[in-house]
Amino acid sequence: MADPDDNKFLFLENDFRNSGVAQADWAAKKMVWVPSEREGFEQASVKEEKGNEVLVELSNGQKVKMNKDDIQKMNPPKFSKVEDMAALTFLNEASVLHNLRERYFSSLIYTYSGLFCVVVNPYKMLPIYSEKIIEMYKGKKRHEVPPHIYSITDNAYRNMLQDREDQSILCTGESGAGKTENTKKVIQYLAVAASSHKGKKDVNPQQQQAGSLAYGELEKQLLQANPILEAFGNAKTIKNDNSSRFGKFIKLNFDVTGYIVGANIDTYLLEKSRCIRQANTERAFHIFYYMVAGAKDKLKEELLLEDFSNYRFLLAGHVEIPGQEDDEMFVETLEAMEIMGFTEEERIGMLKVVSTVLQLGNIKFEKERNNEQATMPDNTAAQKVCHLQGINVTDFTRAILTPRIKVGREVVQKAQTKQQADFAVEALAKAMYERLFRWILARVNKTLDKSKRQSSSFLGILDIAGFEIFEDNSFEQLCINYTNERLQQLFNHTMFVLEQEEYKREGIEWNFIDFGLDLQPCIELIERPNNPPGILALLDEECWFPKATDVSFVDKLLNTHTGHVKFSKPKQHKDKLMFSVLHYAGKVDYNAANWLTKNMDPLNDNVTALLNNSSSTFIQDLWKDVDRVVGLETMTKMSESSAPTSTKSKKGMFRTVGQLYKESLGKLMTTLHNTQPNFVRCIIPNHEKRAGKMDSNLVLEQLRCNGVLEGIRICRQGFPNRIVFQEFRQRYEILAANAIPKGFMDGKQACCLMVKHLDLDTNLYRIGQSKMFFRTGVLAQLEEERDLKLTVIIIAFQAQARGFLARKAFSKRQQQLSAMKVIQRNCACYLKLKNWQWWRLFTKVKPLLQVTRQEEEMGQKEEELKAAKEVAAKSEAELKDISQKHTQLLEERLQLETKLQAETDLYMEAEEMRVRLEAKKQELEEVLHEMEARLEEEEDRSNTLQQERKDMEQQLQLMEAHIVEEEDARQKLQLEKVAVEGKVKKLEEDVLLMEDQNNKLLKERKLMEERMADLSSNLAEEEEKSKNLTKLKNKHESMISDLEVRMKKEEKGRQDMEKAKRKVEAELADLQEQHADLLAQLAELRAQLAAKEEELQATQAQLDEESNQRVAAVKRVRELEVLLSELQEDLEAERAARGKVEGARRDLGEELNALRTELEDSLDTTAAQQELRAKREQEVAMLKKAIEEEGRGHEAQVQDMRQKYSQAVEELTEQLEQGKRVRANLEKAKQTLEKESADLSADLRSLASAKQDVEHKKKKVEGQLNDLHSRFNESERQRTELGERVSKMNVELDSVMSVLNEAEGKNIKLSKDVSSLTSQLQDAQELLSEETRQKLNLSGRLRQMEDDRNSLMEQLEEETEAKRAVERQVSSLNMQLSDYKKKLDETVGTVELLEEGKKRLQRELEAANNEYEEKASAYDKLEKSRSRMQQELEDVLMDLDSQRQLVSNLEKKQKKFDQMLAEERAVSSKFAEERDRAEAEAREKETRVLALARALDENQDALEEAEKTMKALRVEMEDLISSKDDVGKSVHDLEKAKRSLEAIVEEMRTQMEELEDELQVAEDAKLRLEVNSQALKAQHERELHARDEMGEEKRKQLLKQVRELESELEEEKKQRGQASGSKKKLEGELKDMEDHLEATSRGRDEAVKQLRKIQAQVKELQRELEDSRAAQKEVLVSARESERRSKAMEAELLQLHEMLAAAERARKQAETERDELSEELASNSSGKSLLSDEKRRLDAKISQLEEELEEEQANVESLNERLRKSQQLVDQLGAELAAERSSSQSREGSRQQLERQNRDLKAKLQEIEGQGRSKLKSSIAALEVKLREVEEQLEIESRERQANGKNLRQKEKKLKDLTAQMEDERKQAQQYKDQAEKGNIRVKQLKHQLEEAEEEAQRMAAARRKLQRELEEASEANDTLNREMASLRSKLRRGGGEVAFSSPSPRSSGGGGSIRSFGLGGSVSRRSAIKENSVELLEEEPRSPSPPLEPRGEVDTYYPDE
Repeated sequence: MADPDDNKFLFLENDFRNSGVAQADWAAKKMVWVPSEREGFEQASVKEEKGNEVLVELSNGQKVKMNKDDIQKMNPPKFSKVEDMAALTFLNEASVLHNLRERYFSSLIYTYSGLFCVVVNPYKMLPIYSEKIIEMYKGKKRHEVPPHIYSITDNAYRNMLQDREDQSILCTGESGAGKTENTKKVIQYLAVAASSHKGKKDVNPQQQQAGSLAYGELEKQLLQANPILEAFGNAKTIKNDNSSRFGKFIKLNFDVTGYIVGANIDTYLLEKSRCIRQANTERAFHIFYYMVAGAKDKLKEELLLEDFSNYRFLLAGHVEIPGQEDDEMFVETLEAMEIMGFTEEERIGMLKVVSTVLQLGNIKFEKERNNEQATMPDNTAAQKVCHLQGINVTDFTRAILTPRIKVGREVVQKAQTKQQADFAVEALAKAMYERLFRWILARVNKTLDKSKRQSSSFLGILDIAGFEIFEDNSFEQLCINYTNERLQQLFNHTMFVLEQEEYKREGIEWNFIDFGLDLQPCIELIERPNNPPGILALLDEECWFPKATDVSFVDKLLNTHTGHVKFSKPKQHKDKLMFSVLHYAGKVDYNAANWLTKNMDPLNDNVTALLNNSSSTFIQDLWKDVDRVVGLETMTKMSESSAPTSTKSKKGMFRTVGQLYKESLGKLMTTLHNTQPNFVRCIIPNHEKRAGKMDSNLVLEQLRCNGVLEGIRICRQGFPNRIVFQEFRQRYEILAANAIPKGFMDGKQACCLMVKHLDLDTNLYRIGQSKMFFRTGVLAQLEEERDLKLTVIIIAFQAQARGFLARKAFSKRQQQLSAMKVIQRNCACYLKLKNWQWWRLFTKVKPLLQVTRQEEEMGQKEEELKAAKEVAAKSEAELKDISQKHTQLLEERLQLETKLQAETDLYMEAEEMRVRLEAKKQELEEVLHEMEARLEEEEDRSNTLQQERKDMEQQLQLMEAHIVEEEDARQKLQLEKVAVEGKVKKLEEDVLLMEDQNNKLLKERKLMEERMADLSSNLAEEEEKSKNLTKLKNKHESMISDLEVRMKKEEKGRQDMEKAKRKVEAELADLQEQHADLLAQLAELRAQLAAKEEELQATQAQLDEESNQRVAAVKRVRELEVLLSELQEDLEAERAARGKVEGARRDLGEELNALRTELEDSLDTTAAQQELRAKREQEVAMLKKAIEEEGRGHEAQVQDMRQKYSQAVEELTEQLEQGKRVRANLEKAKQTLEKESADLSADLRSLASAKQDVEHKKKKVEGQLNDLHSRFNESERQRTELGERVSKMNVELDSVMSVLNEAEGKNIKLSKDVSSLTSQLQDAQELLSEETRQKLNLSGRLRQMEDDRNSLMEQLEEETEAKRAVERQVSSLNMQLSDYKKKLDETVGTVELLEEGKKRLQRELEAANNEYEEKASAYDKLEKSRSRMQQELEDVLMDLDSQRQLVSNLEKKQKKFDQMLAEERAVSSKFAEERDRAEAEAREKETRVLALARALDENQDALEEAEKTMKALRVEMEDLISSKDDVGKSVHDLEKAKRSLEAIVEEMRTQMEELEDELQVAEDAKLRLEVNSQALKAQHERELHARDEMGEEKRKQLLKQVRELESELEEEKKQRGQASGSKKKLEGELKDMEDHLEATSRGRDEAVKQLRKIQAQVKELQRELEDSRAAQKEVLVSARESERRSKAMEAELLQLHEMLAAAERARKQAETERDELSEELASNSSGKSLLSDEKRRLDAKISQLEEELEEEQANVESLNERLRKSQQLVDQLGAELAAERSSSQSREGSRQQLERQNRDLKAKLQEIEGQGRSKLKSSIAALEVKLREVEEQLEIESRERQANGKNLRQKEKKLKDLTAQMEDERKQAQQYKDQAEKGNIRVKQLKHQLEEAEEEAQRMAAARRKLQRELEEASEANDTLNREMASLRSKLRRGGGEVAFSSPSPRSSGGGGSIRSFGLGGSVSRRSAIKENSVELLEEEPRSPSPPLEPRGEVDTYYPDE
């Protein structure tokens, strides 16, 4: 079920309107519906009725007078939100609208209306389409679940499967109403419910990787077809963002089992004008926006796409849809195309066409200045169009601007105007898009049409626009409304056919009314071909007339249909092109503007011819039917005045849009008439797209257009309201309470009596077999009467209740009054006595008096006496109860004894049964051995069946129909073989050349090895080791390569075998499908024959009945034949006259054509010829009119003659027509059979021609097959041996690899010294290795070619055998066909013989089909078993041994169980003896109890006497009475003790019985333990099975991991290939290669680890098996513990017996005490007698009495002490009794459990007896079933083992591949290592050079730095020197002498050097020298490359003088 939150969107909620208050309110107010402009209809209540006028009060309180006819009645609240509106008692527009509105506001969007399902668009997402909802609706009937589209779909699907009748679902409605969404939901539901892959859970992932069909591919494609069609056919409109602008009929095909096997989609009326113009807020088709927004980069360039604003056809630019991204939708559309199987070329071709349509809009034309001729100033858009379409630009522009037109016999170039050119481009764009859409539809249908399985039935979904009434209605609206008229007619017809069926089923008298005929006049007005022609016929006729215009078409319409009921001319419209048609939904005004062009759909045939010759094959395919296009020639001839001569040639080829649409609609209606339709009507609630709002007028308009109100109108004619008898009686019996007598009465009789009592009119109701039928409004009237009756009853009930409550209150007040009076009286008395002195004295004295005390004591004693009496009465009652219980217990004991005897008898019988069962067991074991022997026999049979299977293979191959194609393929293969042999020869020559080269290289290698030997004298030892290792390695590699070659050969041979087998299987499948088609055709023919046989029988019966009438009729026939002959003569004369007239007409037509040709040739001669031509045309028109008038007159005469004689002939024709129809049908069937026989004979001839070629090849194939089988067996043996060798070699390889690694390390060290020689050697080795690889590849290819050749030869021989078999079967079929032809020839004469022959044919065909199916199934089984039997035999023997061990274990367990049973029987016998003893003791105790009961009776008599004396002494002896009362109490206590003891005795008895029951319980428990142990064993076996399944799942996971590792290895290979490609980068390549080598080593280690893990998991599975065995042992231990527990129970039973003995002792003590008490009672009675004697002497001896009283008191005290003691004893006994009771209760519980178990055991015993008897009969059958199950399990295990074997083989292959890859990789790694070593050496050399260069660079840099520093210091020194020079100059100027100076010490440089400055003289030469030196230093420092300087030197600068 769905979630509770989702239920509110499907299920109704109980609200106020369903309550009684609402019902009463409705009845009281007389609610009706009143018309309202705003809401459509408004609620109101009727206040007054005056004739035809009614006073009505609205909901706002306003009162209005209305006409009675304008008011519509309201339904009772009971019908609020009703799920099916056909159940409404008042079926009117207001009630329908109100019900829909109420449900819509409650979020219930689906409502039934009879056959309709009305859907209101919610404009929001509702959670009612989930998988849970789908599951909820699966398999449910319509009334079991709430309304939903899923319910409609499921019922249609179930009806299709059950009735084998095709179904259809018709979804209609306005745009935006939700048609497309509901169609999607239908397809979604069917894709889930009828998926062809839902039963397949295990899908092999390898098959999926190999490219096989994925899970549910057909369903995915079916769901993905919708996005493609929506992208190309949907657009945004004002009403809907995703409006489908075409109608579609989706046809889902199903097979016999109900799975989807294919689909087909037909479309209607694509709105192609949308691609060139749209409204402001609307969009063109989605694909334009998807493509422009979503195409990126290359695709955009290829499609020449631009921005949205650049396209003229996209008027509003990029109009976005909220919540939708166009680029994402483009990607989704492309993905859907991929899923649908569109190729890349097709997709790009489609998008190019879409881009072309957009570019066509950008072509602009302009007028020339002087002429009206169009020109194309800018042809960029035209160039883009031609580039996209693959045509020439100049031809395209010429074809548009100056197209070539044939005028007469000449071809002329006609200049086009701007309007004509624009029209031609737009027409081309529309036609191009329409053709693309049709191509997409055909492509989608091609992918969805899966022809593998034959479809038996289909379910069609029609999604088409509803009835449309717009302001401007054009040709498209006429087509849509015509379609809806036909659909509404279909609905009316089917609706009342169903009504009639129900009326017949219920036995109601009803005259059938076909309401479909109401719509026939309107349909005929549109579609009638002639007499008079309809609208479409007149439109087609006008399209071929010259000078025809839209105005002439409308005039013709008005002339022909002025008197038609459904046709009229609108008065308000003055336009000549307007006319009106009265549809069922209303009157529609049509505007006929441009109807002729729309119907012709003309195109520029010059452009279409260019497109047909396009360089793109896709465009050629689109325009392949160019000859059917209406070209410019026809349009010019239409526009000009010439007669259409050339159109006659194209009339057969060209068809108008109206004709095509009429034909497609006719096909659709025939398919719908052959289906069972289901109607869905979608309604749009408002135009604002708002949820929760409903526009009533809009909804009413749609209800009229959708036909819902029309259906309701039809419903009113019948009896729409139905109610079951029981419900009618239950609800309305209150209206006829006295009519139905008491007691049982049938529902139908009771309803008849009720209806008679109610005095209902017989026309208002009908009584059926199971329900009552009422006309509209009758149930509402009954509801009103029922409400009135209920109000009367409830008022009476309320009156009674109120009276009762009032009376109760009044009596209470009266009681209160009387109580108040009593209180007042007492208060008054108290006030009077309060102050009276004597009253005070009385109150003080009264307590002091003894008399008052005596009275109080007397009162106390009386109360005690009463209590004692009550206790005595209770004790008597208890005594009686105890005695009754005692008797009951005795009876129960007797019953239990009888039961015990019966159980002992049953036990004996059970033992006998057990003995019998043991004997049966032995017999069954013998049967088992026999079955084992049978198994062996079955194996022998299987061998024989294998031979039969081979024969069946030959017979099946006889049916191959594709042998001719295979022969062609063989011829091709032979040609390829010749070519391959030539290639092989070339390859052999290449191999010889390569061998020569190899020899040369070997010589060079020897020379190199000699040089290496001379050079490597120091490394001899290492080389010898490496040589030994390489030798070993080469040996292993050669061994492995040989093994791999052999393995590859075997694998290739096996693959070839599998390919051949697959081919044969595919051919078999095709043949089987053809056979199934033939069978289906035969079944249809049989069904037709059966129907015809029934009709023949009916006709024969009628003929027998009417034979007497025919004798009389023959006379009339003869008379009428005379009259007919006369009439025929008259008719022949008329026909001859008419033929003459037609001949004259033809002559005139020929003359006309000749004149037309002459006129066309002489168009430009003179005006006089034109006048003559016009006159002749007028004469021709006159002649035509005269001919038509004559023809009409002749037809009228013929009709009059027919009407005269038709009355006389009708009676005879009606009698003979049925026979003629039957004969015609039979003749048709005969013709079809003859056609089939002719086809078969043709097939047989073709097969016979192929037979001769096949026979030669058959024998060779048989021999080769046997050789192949032997080779295959040998290859399997060799493969196992090779696998073992490979495993050994792998181990050796691992050891060798370790040694190799060490040697490689040493070789690396050595290779550094000999790098140059090794590089040369490696190059030579690489060449050698490549040559060896090439040799190996060539040899492998040669072997492959040989194997292929052998396999081809074998296939040829197999096919020859198949052809021979086919020829045999063909000969047999030829014989059969000859027999059938003879039979058919014999049966031509008489119909009966033909039927008998057909029956024989059918029987023989059925027998042949059955035999074929049986043999096919046997062949399948044998084919499965043959390949597995050899492997399974050993497994079967192992399983048999294990089963025998299990049987022996079970026998041992059975013996143990028998021993346990024997021990338990001994124990039970002991318990039975103890039980007998206990029963004897119980009997003794019962005798004692009887004695005690007698004593009790005597005591009771004594008590009665004592009571009598007590009554006499009550007044005189008050003190004595008290003492006597105490004595009575003691007696009562004693009686209690006695009763308690009796209860103890009874409890003891019950305990004994309980112990006996516990014994039985123990036995039952043992049996249960045995059953539990068996159940535990079964559970253990299930757990083992589950663990096995877990193991299999783990194994599958491991296999997945191995596959993942393989994929990782492949990825690593790719990475290594990339690494080898990037050898040039030295450092990066070295690192990558090291990483790759490490990764490969890791992968190998991981693979080894995973193998070890697999082995560990196998060990774990073995451990789990051991654990399961340990669990079995634990179960046995638990069984032993249960035995111990049973022994403990026996010990507890012994303890209970001891407790019983102790209880008996206590009981004896109590009995002794009871005897003592009885003696004391006797003494008390003697005391009482003395008191009676003393009574006489009371007056004289009062003092003595007082003394005696004191003595009596002392005695009473002693008695009280004794009583206390006895009470203490009684308490002790009570405690013991309580303990005993608790134990007895527990034992009672256990006894009850034992009784239940006893009953269960009895039932089980009875069942076992029944089962035993049944098992005796069915044991052999059960064993056979078990054997079959064992065989099936063996088959399953064999399959699993085969799968495991396959997996192991695959793993072995993969391991071998991996080892080969590892070796190749190791070789590559060695090469890489060598190269790496070379690179290392080179790198080291370069590093050395780099280091030296870097050192030099560092030195140079240091020198530069030093120089820079020195320069800086020199510059500083220069500055200082300059300063000093300046100072010196100044001093010299002053003093004129020389001055010595010293510069300050500069900063030390990095090397510690210093710059020294020396003193200068005053001469100028020194200064100039200093300046020059400083400048030279500055210039030389940057130019010269700094020479290497010592780091720590000093730089000294000297002046030149020094």
